[in-house]
Amino acid sequence: MKSNVIDFENSLGPWLGKTVKVTQYHLHKAFKEHGLDLTKEQMIVLKKLHDNNGMNQNELAFLVLRDKSSLARLLTKMEKKNYISKVQCVEDKRCNNIFLTDLGREVFATTKPIIKNIIATVESGISNEEKQTVIKILKKIQSNFGEQSNTL
Repeated sequence: MKSNVIDFENSLGPWLGKTVKVTQYHLHKAFKEHGLDLTKEQMIVLKKLHDNNGMNQNELAFLVLRDKSSLARLLTKMEKKNYISKVQCVEDKRCNNIFLTDLGREVFATTKPIIKNIIATVESGISNEEKQTVIKILKKIQSNFGEQSNTL
């Protein structure tokens, strides 16, 4: 007879979720301590735009793993904070190109040492070999979900 009991404590899912939540909590706390009105999601957008300023909103949605409508809401908040500006695409009036403002660049620069510190905390006491093993395992987990995990 099959057991209906699920051993959550010894499965990966809850541990992955808890680790993400703990990391996000400390990141948010560090942003607040440095006077930044910024979420993790907004920081990711700033990073992508820092790497490729002026990208198309649809491309950005793909890169930050968000659907178009949730990205539109996020960008509206960021525009109100003056972190980004939207410029209507010449080729397609339904589309926008997204640019960092001077304030957005400044905020992103301020996040770099904070992120570096969070990464150092996350990786503290973990050897490079262990880190590579964890990365390999996480990639396997993602591939277990197939093609759809590449488009999230």
